[in-house]
Amino acid sequence: GVTGLAEVRERLAGVLDVQLVAFPQHGVRRIPGAGALLAEAAASGLVDAIGGIDPAGFDGAPAEGSAGEGPAQLELLFGLAEQHGLRLDIHLHDRGERGLGPLRDIAARTRAAKLAGRVVVSHAFCVPELTGDPLADLAAELAESGVGLTTVAPSAHQVLPFRELRAHGVRVGLGSDGVRDSWSPYGNADMLHRAHLLGWTTDARTDEQLADCFALAADGGAELLDLPAATLKPGSPADFMLVTGECLPQVVIDLPGRELVVRAGRVVARDGRLTG
Repeated sequence: GVTGLAEVRERLAGVLDVQLVAFPQHGVRRIPGAGALLAEAAASGLVDAIGGIDPAGFDGAPAEGSAGEGPAQLELLFGLAEQHGLRLDIHLHDRGERGLGPLRDIAARTRAAKLAGRVVVSHAFCVPELTGDPLADLAAELAESGVGLTTVAPSAHQVLPFRELRAHGVRVGLGSDGVRDSWSPYGNADMLHRAHLLGWTTDARTDEQLADCFALAADGGAELLDLPAATLKPGSPADFMLVTGECLPQVVIDLPGRELVVRAGRVVARDGRLTG
């Protein structure tokens, strides 16, 4: 998987920037040999990040013939990230304390390893359950440690409270999860469509709320990856798309076709088709 995607990345150079994450979907502790494969991927020089999934609820329950516990997964991941200078992307679906405990552990390990800005926790379904002071306290802890969060706007009850988190200094990004894979046939990696779905799930009604959804899609992920924001100011990356629309909120709602897509000053697509 790593070598195959590395070849795809080379073929797409100039059209699409690709970061590779070595992500053991079925755990690094549950599956015998997965940890060794992850270490091999980390040392390959081909990946930009390594990942893990649910240190407590999934990877903390060893499969037959294997041994391990949640903290052992984090020990391995952070050790490899420090050794090879890689980023971390940990997917956290557990709710309640089973999710919050590992999230706080990740924040503490990030501080200790001085990896601020290089660790992202995706989904974090335990966070939307919090309100008031508990949410503010967690947000302060994440902001201080430099741990970022991402959401895919899966539902009204699972989407991150991104406005509150960002108000406390937490970096939050919006992503497109599966892309027509074994989980779902609906993913299309279209970030304008994802901004539309974020507005839908959060019941965005006003122009300001819809613009917030677009900003999270356009700039949130770039911030997490330490990429410059694409604006129309001199010196900004020449990455933009042209659409026919009246205003930004209307574009988020109506999802007009992309008439032109420009990457680094080069036209890469017209009317929905790659230009070659």
